[in-house]
Amino acid sequence: MAAGERPSCSSLTTKELQQNLKLAKQNERPVRLLFEIPSSRVVDQLLNKYVVRQSVETYNRWNFSNCVHVLPLQAYQIVVMRSGSFDSCRVSIERRYSDFRKLHNKLLEEFEEELEDVLLPPKLLTGNFSPENILERRLALQDYLAKLFATRCVRHSAHFSEFFTEHEQKQAHVLLRAGQFKAALGELQTVLEIQEKLLPWQKSTLTVPALSAIAVCYRDLDEPEQAFSAAQRALPPVRRYGLKPYRAALLELLVDLGYQLGRPVAQLQDELTAIRNGERGEVCFRSLKEVVIHKFI
Repeated sequence: MAAGERPSCSSLTTKELQQNLKLAKQNERPVRLLFEIPSSRVVDQLLNKYVVRQSVETYNRWNFSNCVHVLPLQAYQIVVMRSGSFDSCRVSIERRYSDFRKLHNKLLEEFEEELEDVLLPPKLLTGNFSPENILERRLALQDYLAKLFATRCVRHSAHFSEFFTEHEQKQAHVLLRAGQFKAALGELQTVLEIQEKLLPWQKSTLTVPALSAIAVCYRDLDEPEQAFSAAQRALPPVRRYGLKPYRAALLELLVDLGYQLGRPVAQLQDELTAIRNGERGEVCFRSLKEVVIHKFI
């Protein structure tokens, strides 16, 4: 062997291979998810007076029908990022304490025993929004999310991922139905980035609705390259996991865009024809836009 030349794997002894493997493992940094709540803000929620506990006599004595009660609430910024690898994309969302409470109640219904030692921090009393209390609450909620993610059954639960994406996804589809495609894209990109961080081993199925909606937005914004790219990313998991509502719609969009862009689409066209011939009379074919909107009606 020439001087300075590294030995091939075939020339290494078993002991040397084991040592190399050990070194490689030592150099690896485990990748895990981090949640940071760097800030919060007070938002005012307007409530009708009768929503606040009032006796019937008091309500009848005073006409509160046109009055409102301003209830200050804390909205927490949550930053999601992955550690152990270079992650230049720090995605942030905003959630209120009531959102944490809803998540906790849903998880308790499924995993009460597993969450016996995972407690949701108590709610701050109205008006008790001193900087010290707010900081303590932010750190407590941050720790709460970390403990949830460390619990395997919770990490794989749909409720956990929906906590981080459902609000943005619904808002995106409201905007999409209103024809505000650029605004919808901003929400959908946030959804997609968070989904890819939360459960990368399951992202192939989780991201299909977001990718499909992104393709629809780009199509209606007359940006065929981006629309084709998003639809192309969504198609493999749709094929692999048999997500029927999306398959024909994605293929139809890809064929139309492919002709427009001068891409080879013969195989896609054959696949679409085979699906339509095989399921004729059994399936009502929708456009991808119809599929996307129907999911969130």
